[in-house]
Amino acid sequence: MMYTRFEKARIIGARALQISHGAPVLVDYPEDMLDPIDIALLEFGSGLIPITVVRN
Repeated sequence: MMYTRFEKARIIGARALQISHGAPVLVDYPEDMLDPIDIALLEFGSGLIPITVVRN
């Protein structure tokens, strides 16, 4: 599915917030990567983010 830049920003932001609050990370990442946004971007690139978008 293709996402608009706004949907992508919302998905990555929501996932980064989940990660920063202790949610389990779904992808292997380097130990020096500490920013939740970078980890969320890595998950988004891998297609592993468990968030769906409903368009009306």
